[in-house]
Amino acid sequence: MDKRDVISEAREKGVKFIRLQFTDLLGVMKNVAITVEQLEKALDGELMFDGSSIYGFARIEESDMYLRPDPSTFVVFPWRPRDGGVARLMCDIYNPDGTPFAGCPRLTLKRMLAKAAEMGYTMQVGPELEFFLFRLDDNGVPTLKTHDSAGYFDLSPVDLGEQARREIVLTLEQMGYEIEASHHEVAPGQHEIDFKYSDALDTADKIMTFKFVVRTIAQRHGLHATFMPKPIYGINGSGMHTNQSLFKNGKNAFYDPDGSMQLSKVAYYYIGGLLKHARALAAVTNPIVNSYKRLVPGYEAPVYLAWSGRNRSPLIRIPAKRGSSTRIELRNPDPSCNPYLALTACLAAGLDGIENKIEPPPACDRNIYELTPAELQELGIGSLPASLEEAYAELANDEVIRASLGSHIYEKLSEAKRKEWEDYRTKVHQWEVDKYLTMF
Repeated sequence: MDKRDVISEAREKGVKFIRLQFTDLLGVMKNVAITVEQLEKALDGELMFDGSSIYGFARIEESDMYLRPDPSTFVVFPWRPRDGGVARLMCDIYNPDGTPFAGCPRLTLKRMLAKAAEMGYTMQVGPELEFFLFRLDDNGVPTLKTHDSAGYFDLSPVDLGEQARREIVLTLEQMGYEIEASHHEVAPGQHEIDFKYSDALDTADKIMTFKFVVRTIAQRHGLHATFMPKPIYGINGSGMHTNQSLFKNGKNAFYDPDGSMQLSKVAYYYIGGLLKHARALAAVTNPIVNSYKRLVPGYEAPVYLAWSGRNRSPLIRIPAKRGSSTRIELRNPDPSCNPYLALTACLAAGLDGIENKIEPPPACDRNIYELTPAELQELGIGSLPASLEEAYAELANDEVIRASLGSHIYEKLSEAKRKEWEDYRTKVHQWEVDKYLTMF
């Protein structure tokens, strides 16, 4: 779609309001609402907003920033009334002088995709997003009480969230998603909806929209949807397994019918790059304190730096399909991540592997969860960082991943995450009270 198509469709569908959406550094969706009368001006990139009000964007003295909508992202929200309807456009952020803003996550991904294009590659991504649905209390405040007691693949009447999940799927389909799977996950109240892979930028846009739609529809059913990685101790957390592939000249560059496991050298180098940078990657793919409550052994969480063609205990798995469906599944990302920055960092790691011909270690087809520390050491299998603090220490020493984010984003994120970790570290938590109050 171009500018004229957007204006025409907005009028045809009775749209009155348009949300100009963008994502801040922390992965939170922001928006500026305009009326349809301002749409042409917006599409011409003439609308400004106060960047100083968004963390990591601009200082007070240089606060004016421009929103540049991407016409291809125009979509009408199906749950809004036809008369006076609401639509959205995803935007890139530009400086007042017309230059791209270094702190715009969407433009950061575009820059990394441009580097891949120079090497002849396009990146395709298919995410698997998990989330919890919780009940609200009498005041409408979210609780940790799940809406059901169902388990993996269970159906109603045990799965009381099925109706909400069904409406989420139908809404996403109306918005142009091709839904491949929808089911109850392992933990009570936990769900997964998978949509068809697409190019990396489109997928990142869809992840942000997905989270927005899930929360909106859940609220309409009197439920609260959360993408927090580990909301409840003792049960599985929520992940966002990220299936990645590179295409070259219209063909899957990871597939080689004559290669070992029918994988190309490019695929092996990409795996090598992901494993080499995995500990620094975690700062971006698992970006909050709570992420590391999920990344512990025993809850199907991928904490070990290994890969396999068939088992799900390592960090990287190669799904069975080949041909155009050949892909690498990175299993540690969680849905709290900023998808633009997470895909930027993953691609940077993979391209580094290709450029420098980084060979991965041999595949590990054993259940890594059952290996002893001595066996892990003997096999040379390391693990992901155990905390946000540790992850950012790794990022500080990884030039490739740091450079992919750019100095502005890296410095602002480091500042925010230092504060987050200090806030968490210095608080007294309920576990400490329960453990020590009567002991000492």
